[in-house]
Amino acid sequence: MHHAGLPTWREAWWQALYGRDGFYQRESPGAHFRTSVHTSELFAGALVRLARAAGLRRVVDVGAGGGELLAQIARLEPGWELLGVELAPRPVHPPPDVGWCTAVPAGTTEALVVANEWLDVVPCEVVQVDGGGVVRVVHVDPVTGEEHLGAAVDESVAAWLSEWWNLTGTPTGTRAEVGADRDRAWAGVVGSVSGCLLVAMDYAHRRGGRPAGGSLAGYRAGRLVDPVPDGSCDLTAHVALDSCAAAGSAAGVTASLLTTQRPALHALGVDGRLPSYGLTRTDPRGYVSGLVRAGEAAELLRPGGLGDFGWLVQAVGVDLPGVLGDVAGTGD
Repeated sequence: MHHAGLPTWREAWWQALYGRDGFYQRESPGAHFRTSVHTSELFAGALVRLARAAGLRRVVDVGAGGGELLAQIARLEPGWELLGVELAPRPVHPPPDVGWCTAVPAGTTEALVVANEWLDVVPCEVVQVDGGGVVRVVHVDPVTGEEHLGAAVDESVAAWLSEWWNLTGTPTGTRAEVGADRDRAWAGVVGSVSGCLLVAMDYAHRRGGRPAGGSLAGYRAGRLVDPVPDGSCDLTAHVALDSCAAAGSAAGVTASLLTTQRPALHALGVDGRLPSYGLTRTDPRGYVSGLVRAGEAAELLRPGGLGDFGWLVQAVGVDLPGVLGDVAGTGD
């Protein structure tokens, strides 16, 4: 259990991504992993349709990365007010009139607030069950990635685990990522807005289906690597979106839907069907562009891939748009 003053995973993870020489201070996330935004502009188009359905003409992108989503929305809707929220410096991608700041401004109103693959890079404590069944905080060497078990979890962590990721009676070595910081981050966004629709999309799991070994992972240049918090790779872990949903509800959400990307994008008009073969004679260019669109849509909707992403849609002072009315929600 010796950890010789090593940081906890939460501390090392934060420093590795957001510290002075952290990964996100030097790197564009798009160079290291592919999100729905990088897959196709069809994703931006779907979010534009969602905003329109809610009567909104302002978009706030939380965890905006390189600004790619906002640049795409600006092309689709040149007159909309767009704001990127990101700790890293402003990138070159978004047009000059796209705003940029480090936190969602308090009092934000009448906006679609998007958090695409943001919560999975909010650092959190990693815990592990020891040989005596005690749940302990995991410490890590930031240079080597070598881990050591530290003290038993405190009351606040134990309370979150009891509610959302129960480790009682699980085998030695069972791990969990404690989502309390993500809950607070999401509740902080909810508490900053009114008259808004919020959507978080991420790698996710639900109570009853948590990964026994946790899901902490590293990515570099598009490849999975060992999660070493030395600033050389992106660090991510899947999100307990159900606990975030509860935190949002406690912070003032007035309507909520927890689902996955496939039915959500279907409802918003993303269609992976191939174009009619008859177009090869009447409109060959249209046929080719239809094939491209179908391929991009298929990637966004693919089971086992992006189609299984969790979608948490929450409203603050507005109704959930009717376009989502037929989307099947998912409970515990």
